[in-house]
Amino acid sequence: MFKNIYNDKKVLITGNTGFKGSWLSLWLHSLGAKVYGLSVNIPTTPSNYETSEIYNFTSQTFIDIVNNTDVLSLIDGIKPDFIFHLAAQPIVQESYADPYNTMNTNIMGTVSVLEALRILNHPCIAVFITSDKCYNNVEWVWGYKETDALGGKDPYSASKGAAELMIKTYSESYFKSEKSNVKVASGRAGNVIGGGDWAAFRIIPDAIRAWYTNKELIIRSPKATRPWQHVLEPLSGYLRLGQLLCENKDLCGESFNFGPKPDTNLSVEQLLIEMAEHWDSFKWRVVDEVINKEAGLLKLNCDKALFYLDWVPNLNANKTIQMVAEWYKHYYNNSDKSMQDFTSEQIREYESFANKNGLAWVK
Repeated sequence: MFKNIYNDKKVLITGNTGFKGSWLSLWLHSLGAKVYGLSVNIPTTPSNYETSEIYNFTSQTFIDIVNNTDVLSLIDGIKPDFIFHLAAQPIVQESYADPYNTMNTNIMGTVSVLEALRILNHPCIAVFITSDKCYNNVEWVWGYKETDALGGKDPYSASKGAAELMIKTYSESYFKSEKSNVKVASGRAGNVIGGGDWAAFRIIPDAIRAWYTNKELIIRSPKATRPWQHVLEPLSGYLRLGQLLCENKDLCGESFNFGPKPDTNLSVEQLLIEMAEHWDSFKWRVVDEVINKEAGLLKLNCDKALFYLDWVPNLNANKTIQMVAEWYKHYYNNSDKSMQDFTSEQIREYESFANKNGLAWVK
């Protein structure tokens, strides 16, 4: 997998205790990497970091990503071969409640890592993860390209657009130099679903919590359409980007979209109907209350990832939803098999599908 590039390498994941970070940690561990983690805390209870026992194989440090002195000291001490920067305040609704913390974490946290890399006297490949919401979304029906305007009507989206500007600035000013030992790129993805997500204000965790306790799920935007993708889809893109960034310096400073197959563009209501087929009982109710405006339509054009990285998504909508439902059912049914083993099995299943589909990163 990924030409064995991560085997026996030191890989630092910021935000490793979060949903995507915990899955990435387990996948890199299975690829033979020495996994290091940087997080300010464990963001949810339960958490995939704990239920899948990510801490058993991770060298963990709990510090605030905006503390540049601590971040610099940690990165200088580890001297990682790869960094995947995922640490962020990831919730749109929370960004309305606390815009300062969102901006500080998502913008200055990114700058903290970039500044540490600027000073680092050691070769390093860094993949910065932002969001599909970094684009100035005018809700057109075609997907956004990496050359489209950045922007944001809410604090979260604005923070991700600004983070992309910071990445570009440091790339152009420092990392594209022939003298630089560092190469960076950014990955943009969104609407990620999968087992182990218990964050607030996300449709799948909200649905699972409601259905497991036999309560009614309240939804506010049933017609809002999203390109839902399993968490392993963008992670395969990030890992592929890290691999090829290592091989090709011309990718330094580039950004790439990672999105699902077209059949996963489902409305919130369609997603719930599909999920309910895998659940014993379900009920939900639509209310008209709108707390803060979110986009009704947002999707990405991933042609650049196909052209430069030979990357394409792996799963269709049915398989995506099946894997999500099976993970939560396994968790709540208290099976004898550990959640780390079950999560690892889903990673191997994903790899098997990729091998069957002839995807480039399997080689």
